[in-house]
Amino acid sequence: MNQNKTTASLNIYQVLPKVELHRHLEGSLRLATMLEIANQHGVTVPPRILDLSSLVQVQDEEPFTFTNFLEKFKTLRLFYRSPEVIDRITREAIEDAARDNVRYMELRFTPVALSRAEGFPLHDVMAWVCDSTRRAADEFGIRVRLIASVNRHESVELAEQVAWLAASHIKDGILGLDLAGNEAEFPAGPFEGIFKEARQSGLKTTIHAGEWGGAQNVGEAIQRFEADRIGHGVRVLEDPSVVALARERGTVFEVCITSNYQSGVVPALSAHPLTRMLQSGLDATLNTDDPSVSRITLTHEFKLAAEDLGLPFEVLKQRVLAAANAAFLPDDERRALVADLEGKLTLL
Repeated sequence: MNQNKTTASLNIYQVLPKVELHRHLEGSLRLATMLEIANQHGVTVPPRILDLSSLVQVQDEEPFTFTNFLEKFKTLRLFYRSPEVIDRITREAIEDAARDNVRYMELRFTPVALSRAEGFPLHDVMAWVCDSTRRAADEFGIRVRLIASVNRHESVELAEQVAWLAASHIKDGILGLDLAGNEAEFPAGPFEGIFKEARQSGLKTTIHAGEWGGAQNVGEAIQRFEADRIGHGVRVLEDPSVVALARERGTVFEVCITSNYQSGVVPALSAHPLTRMLQSGLDATLNTDDPSVSRITLTHEFKLAAEDLGLPFEVLKQRVLAAANAAFLPDDERRALVADLEGKLTLL
């Protein structure tokens, strides 16, 4: 009976046509796929799915800290062994989103991470992801655009290369540049010039801030970086002046409830500040971050928002439209997306 209730509850959120603005390709690999890649390419990992899971997915009994969360990506980076592998994981990430009734997704990927295992040229990796995305989006009937991501703990020179290549692939669906990585120990400042040039080249920008760092990092991302969106940003509430700044600028927050809990940003799911962010007039959207690492779907996150945080179903629908309005699409495409979703949401 309980299982039936859970299934019925999930179905309510499954039927919502959803928008995802913050999902990392490198955190979206299927366990079964990883085992197949390991067997084909001689990657040394445990032979059983359950044992592999402990290396690449957050377990309930583990410490919920940013170091444990980031540790999963050390193993994940072992799997990007060929163009065919990169094609496959991109295709499957898009298929999984489509099955979850995500109608539009901005999938972010880290070219340096995908290139490192075999030393692939960055321009090849970016072309492979663009091509795979286009084919998979057509196959599964979902609109997908891309965001190229760079990490704070890696060199400014690498980030500059990625930004330049991303701008050259705007026509191929790369619409934005993201700064991610270890916010607790590495500053954003050195990358400011790169993000300014990225904006001038036509890319939109999003910055991971206010996740493992405080509200001052959100303020920096808005004022110095002029970020269009903030990845996570849940610690913005620590400083009322930054809340006011974000509200004044209409900054959009890409909130990831389960990820924020598993990475130690919030002490409990029930303590997540999403509801308070919305009550403060902030424009917050719902996202997965790394669905495989966290063992979730976007449907699961909408269920959490409603049943653990108390957001009414109508507010969930508004958050879908907020995400659509914050898409990095050209104006006419964004308006068409919003109109299409408005039509679908009125039927629910």
